[in-house]
Amino acid sequence: MATLPLGDDKRPITTILIFAAMDSEALPVVEHFKLSRDDGTLFPLSVPWIRYHGCYKDLNLNVIFPGKDPDFGINSVGTVPASLVTYASIQALKPDLLINAGTAGGFKVKGACIFDVYLVSDLAFHDRRIPIPGPDRYGIGLRKSFPTPNLVKELNLKVCKLSTGDSLDMSPQDEKCILANDATIVDMEGAALAYVSSLMKVPAIFIKGVSNFVDGEKSIHEEFKENLQATVVEIRDVVARVVEFINGV
Repeated sequence: MATLPLGDDKRPITTILIFAAMDSEALPVVEHFKLSRDDGTLFPLSVPWIRYHGCYKDLNLNVIFPGKDPDFGINSVGTVPASLVTYASIQALKPDLLINAGTAGGFKVKGACIFDVYLVSDLAFHDRRIPIPGPDRYGIGLRKSFPTPNLVKELNLKVCKLSTGDSLDMSPQDEKCILANDATIVDMEGAALAYVSSLMKVPAIFIKGVSNFVDGEKSIHEEFKENLQATVVEIRDVVARVVEFINGV
């Protein structure tokens, strides 16, 4: 049984919950671990949320993603679906560890490269602007991921800070806030999941692969589409290495 050090204690890890925002991010992990789709009874019948699960060595693995929006027929991306399905999954499955695996935009100026995969150290929002002393800190919502120095060293992972917002593009005001967050990468769910994991007292780590630049010359949308498939393979490989490491601890 793997253990996760929490202060002076060691918490056993038997159940891992892996959240991905899109099916394209989730399914490579599902296929790698040969997981099976559940019968749909874990969640309310009215929601499109999807879970795959199975055993890998000594671990009970669960991969969840929000599925297609029933009204618009596209992946339910963003902080709201991510928060809802993660909260419901934690309630139902009682995981020992949450892993958020997915794509992110990267800043060239911070040294990010396409297909880089990072382990995130700090997470904050860049589009919850509440310019009032006190509430402004709540809006930013800065939180740290669960510290994993042994994992970083053993797998030789890059580490950076992440900023989260609900838009794919970047307005000048968002850019100012992202820079204030000292973020190397940006996504559309990480800081929201950090909030849920903190609320539910579940350790969480965040594995993010750079699919596009947010300060490059190309269109963010076009570059994301161009690099998506190769990026999710890189993410899958790192997730697999992380699971192997946890299983061997």
